[in-house]
Amino acid sequence: MPTQHRYYGKSIPFGSREEALRNASTLGYFNSAQAIADYAEIITHVKETLHANYSPVIVIGGSYGGMLASWFRLKYPHVALGALASSAPILYFDDITPQNGYFSVVSKDFKEASETCYQTIQKSWSEIDKATSQPSGLSNLSEEFKTCRPLSNSSELKNYLESVYSTAAQYNHPPDYPVTIVCGGIDGAPSDASILEKIYAGLVAYRGIRSCYVNEPRNISETTVGWRWQTCSEMVIPIGRGNDTMFEPDPFILSSYIEQCRSIYGVPPRPHWVTSYYGGHDIKLILHNFGSNIIFSNGLRDPYSTGGVLGNISDTIVAVSTVNGSHCLDILFAKESDPEWLVMQRKVEVRIIKQWITKYHADLLAYKK
Repeated sequence: MPTQHRYYGKSIPFGSREEALRNASTLGYFNSAQAIADYAEIITHVKETLHANYSPVIVIGGSYGGMLASWFRLKYPHVALGALASSAPILYFDDITPQNGYFSVVSKDFKEASETCYQTIQKSWSEIDKATSQPSGLSNLSEEFKTCRPLSNSSELKNYLESVYSTAAQYNHPPDYPVTIVCGGIDGAPSDASILEKIYAGLVAYRGIRSCYVNEPRNISETTVGWRWQTCSEMVIPIGRGNDTMFEPDPFILSSYIEQCRSIYGVPPRPHWVTSYYGGHDIKLILHNFGSNIIFSNGLRDPYSTGGVLGNISDTIVAVSTVNGSHCLDILFAKESDPEWLVMQRKVEVRIIKQWITKYHADLLAYKK
């Protein structure tokens, strides 16, 4: 989720949210480059106010915030000594990463949890189509899945289920492990249950017993509105699906995406902006001699890890990954139930940051002499 920065929370320019989001000319200031420039101003101001000009600063973020953290270190090395970028898919732009990377990992997570569960989900899409083609098919599906309002087409149900599986995989955190919960529901359904009855059982296991599912009424948050603009302007992450997942194929087609965004905002997205402004292509070659002091942390069960930096680039730009980790898990609050591998991941990150700070103070001492 986007971090708090201009246009999110209370950081609203132009006097009001309505005015700030009115059109592309006011929305034009709503971007990552402006956001990290703001952070540079704020950190500098705070250090001056506290007479702490030589106090080292480490920036930390997860997901989009993780991208911002790594880019901040690269753009403002004089402001931040280092960055911890958790689950930051900085390589999921401009076709550096295969577009089906995200859904391949979602599928792998489910397959590893349960082969039968994986196969049931894989078969369910054609079953939904089959059910829809019957007389009163949509109303029967609406009844079977206890939808909050009648389905107007099968895509509503499919999109909802895709979102459930993706979210379960992305946030497959211990100790609950949502993927295991979904599959427990699917595999635990009666042996004579139909494929769609099993899918519904998985949904109930994951969401809990509710009065209805699918098309649930929800308030559109400022995060949803803001992130839609950012993905339609600069943060163009080309996620698509090929034939090798448990989902139906749905490739990312840039021309269609551009038209869709143009119809909403009147301006086309800039698919190459991120790699032009921050880099990304040949990242190991470029950053090996240029950058320093960035930790890229990833859990390999996180679908976004496919667009992350998974190998060390240099002695000080390092990758810390865990086989069973999920999205931003390492920067969440520690719990008694945290597995040992997660505790160790955090310890490694803290040790690296301490090394940066120790070296900084040694360099500062030498510099002042």
